[in-house]
Order: sequence, then structure tokens, then C-alpha cells
Amino acid sequence: MDEKLKIKISIADRVYPLTVNFSQEEGLRSASKKIDVMMKQFEENYAVRDKQDVLAMCALQFASQVEQKQIDNSINGEETIERIKKLNALLDQYLDN
Repeated sequence: MDEKLKIKISIADRVYPLTVNFSQEEGLRSASKKIDVMMKQFEENYAVRDKQDVLAMCALQFASQVEQKQIDNSINGEETIERIKKLNALLDQYLDN
């Protein structure tokens, strides 16, 4: 069983104490760093002063990336199924002759 670990994650100059599985620590720390980097980019590229707005923009960016990956995987899955159906049809034709 995973060992529990108490960590502190900093996001937007706020510290959040968390109790997580040992296996989750690296992912959470990496995500925290990515959020901070993205926040800095938004603050530098857009005239946004409110941290809430910057956090909302980060949340939208990350959520859209996840959604796009799901859409891409769905499309690739449908394409694969269509290819398999075509191959099955070709095999059926070959076996019937």
C-alpha cells in the first residue's frame, strides 16, 4: 500500500498543505511548477492583475489540453476501428474466393 506523505505545495504565492500518497508527490510538485510558469506567462503577455483571473485562465488552458487529448484519442480510436473493419472486409473477400 502507498505510504502517506505530508507535503506543502505553493500555487500563486499561497501554500497548501496536503497529505498524499508517496507516488503522487512528484506529479503534484510538477503540476504546481507548471501552474506557476503558466501564470507568469499570462501575467507577462496580458494585462491581468487579478490572481483569480490568471488562475482561471490557467485552469481553462489545462482543462482544454485534457479535453483535446480525449478528442484526439477518440478520433484515433474511431479511425482504427474503421481500418479494422476494412481489413476484415478484405479478408472476408479473400477467404470467400
